[in-house]
Amino acid sequence: MDTVIAGRKPVIEALRAGTAIERVLLLVGVQGQGIADIQRLAQQARVPVVQVSRQEFRELAPEHATQGVLAVISARSLVDLDEILEHPRKRHEQGFLLVLDEIEDPQNLGALVRTAECAGVHGVIIPKHHAATVTSAVVKASAGATEHMPIAEVTNVAQTLKRLKDEGYWVVGLDGSGDRPYTAVDFELPVALVVGNEGRGIRRLVKERCDFLVKIPLRGKISSLNASVAGAVVMYEVLRQREKS
Repeated sequence: MDTVIAGRKPVIEALRAGTAIERVLLLVGVQGQGIADIQRLAQQARVPVVQVSRQEFRELAPEHATQGVLAVISARSLVDLDEILEHPRKRHEQGFLLVLDEIEDPQNLGALVRTAECAGVHGVIIPKHHAATVTSAVVKASAGATEHMPIAEVTNVAQTLKRLKDEGYWVVGLDGSGDRPYTAVDFELPVALVVGNEGRGIRRLVKERCDFLVKIPLRGKISSLNASVAGAVVMYEVLRQREKS
């Protein structure tokens, strides 16, 4: 099944990442440096660029969300868990994985993948059921980061965490009930960071698999942070500790 990537930056990132793009569609009359970059990268990748009418664009995606650019691709190929585990080994780095427990909002999923890619995460693990998956909306929300980040879907998150622990990972859950602040964990060891659902947080069985539950101090009247913001705070603490060593 074909899908589309909408927006100039996501399309540029997809072209740079070598994503299997069938064709790039440009709204007649669009111009600018981003469009020129897309045309250049598409030519280098031998991807056809086709100018289409406004009506054709509206049939594929809302015009305001496209910035005049669409890339038609085959459904994104996810990877398996073993492939993700190989990434840090090949780089001779301590593993850093992000596990998302039933994140439902595509915007949150995209934002978390974008931060993960920027913070040096080796792979993202998501559930196959009851959660957002990688769609064109997620690709756009990630600013194209999904095209660079290995993502695996798993049937059972709790069982996956057991496998990660067997592989030498420490599992750290981000939860308001955590017994220690997120800065009180040694993130220089191989770590799998778990971020839970936007409303329910981490499920009980998943929480029981965590070695540590950490929390972010809150000083205002609001009792929680957005899932993608909270995840970003802790991912950059991991990066901070590792760059300091």
